[in-house]
Amino acid sequence: MKAAYFDIFSGISGNMVLGALLDAGLKLDILKKELSKLNISDYELQTEKVVKNGISGTYLKVKLSDDDHCHEDHEHQHGRHLSEIEDLIAESDLEESVKDLSTRIFRRLAESEARIHNTDPDQVHFHEVGAVDAIVDIVGTAIGIHKLGIKKVFASRIHIGTGFGNCAHGKIPIPAPATLDLLQDTPVYSTGIESELVTPTGAAIITTLAEEFGSLPLMQIRKIGYGAGSRNLEIPNLLRISTGKLV
Repeated sequence: MKAAYFDIFSGISGNMVLGALLDAGLKLDILKKELSKLNISDYELQTEKVVKNGISGTYLKVKLSDDDHCHEDHEHQHGRHLSEIEDLIAESDLEESVKDLSTRIFRRLAESEARIHNTDPDQVHFHEVGAVDAIVDIVGTAIGIHKLGIKKVFASRIHIGTGFGNCAHGKIPIPAPATLDLLQDTPVYSTGIESELVTPTGAAIITTLAEEFGSLPLMQIRKIGYGAGSRNLEIPNLLRISTGKLV
């Protein structure tokens, strides 16, 4: 059985997951073809090989053509309610397994945001994570898991950052409230790095995908991929994925 292990030594975000999957063998043209089944446009996927602390990885950016804002600039993008996102996914021609996984990730994210903002999940307006880039990250991840034939996902303990960051609501603590909420019952640790290592999208993806968090399971590793983050840190800002056969 093919499995994947996410080594989250420098946190996790949506585009780091996609970058790691591409680095581990997912073809960019296949990803683009599958994403074209969604009724969204005016964006472009850009990838480049970057080096973080001497280690090469793939950096993916979703570039919006309408306002020239890049992947990290969530707060300037148009938001969507959960029902709109679910309809967008349901009405596409994507594989059913991709639709199911994508919807479960977004539903988990909405439930967390609802707890933080004291509202109903269906009323959550995704100011930041509901924009085009996060839809691409989440649906793209589901596409990658399907196309690479991954049946089981495992992950390491999660390295989280500290400090404060800015969002649509103003200055908030890191990890962001939604991130920390999503990581309940998941083993996490911090080394005091003042940066948002884990985003809500990244937390929603990995806590939906992973069956277990801990050490690398007994497996024959066939492919290794590194997905790069945008910042330069004192540690390699990379997410590592190892895929192979469980033994």
